[in-house]
Amino acid sequence: MSNKPTDGAQERPGRIKQIRMVAQVLRQADPKALPIVFASAIGTLVVVILIGLLIGQLWFFIPLGLLAAVAVGMIVFGQMAQRAQYKVIAGQPGAAAAILKNMRGGWTVTEAVSGNRNLDMVHRAVGRPGVILVSEGPRSRVGQLLGAEKKRISRAAQQVPIYDVQVGDDEGQIPVDKLQRHLMKLPRNLTKGQVSELNDRLQALPRSMQMPKGPMPKGAKMPKGPKPKMR
Repeated sequence: MSNKPTDGAQERPGRIKQIRMVAQVLRQADPKALPIVFASAIGTLVVVILIGLLIGQLWFFIPLGLLAAVAVGMIVFGQMAQRAQYKVIAGQPGAAAAILKNMRGGWTVTEAVSGNRNLDMVHRAVGRPGVILVSEGPRSRVGQLLGAEKKRISRAAQQVPIYDVQVGDDEGQIPVDKLQRHLMKLPRNLTKGQVSELNDRLQALPRSMQMPKGPMPKGAKMPKGPKPKMR
């Protein structure tokens, strides 16, 4: 008889450990976050039990209240964890790319398709709205990067809408914690098939530069792009 644990038994400790790690980070980022999570869960349980008392079906509403309390607690925990993540990565080069890669909805993200030695950069996201170019850096410097990248991909994009979004703290820019909400409000201009075709055309374009993935520590330098070959 095999003593090999089931897949569920293998996954459960990992999930618990992950929740503990997130809770630790959350406690360090915001000491009030976990008390808020527990208060929301307990408040939900109390409300459901009171409803059970009022209608005389306490035996049914106690387990229902426990399930509701866990669900509400996990939702609030997830929201708090997301805010803590935004707070940790805000201001770091590559923060916008990290947000883009965690978005739901079938987005294809290509990090740092353009950039400069000041760690200003442009990321490309492709989805149902079309092509979204997301810049990181001061407003006075990223405009030129966005314009050059839009020109570079315009032929491959053809008639597909190209949006440009500046992420930062300058006037007219979008804070990194509001980037996902902003992109989700864009209209859906393409079908899934058109998105796939668009991705194929854009992926065939040569990369103008290469950068490490994810947020980079402050003080890091932009790697040099490949030198052109002489023919």
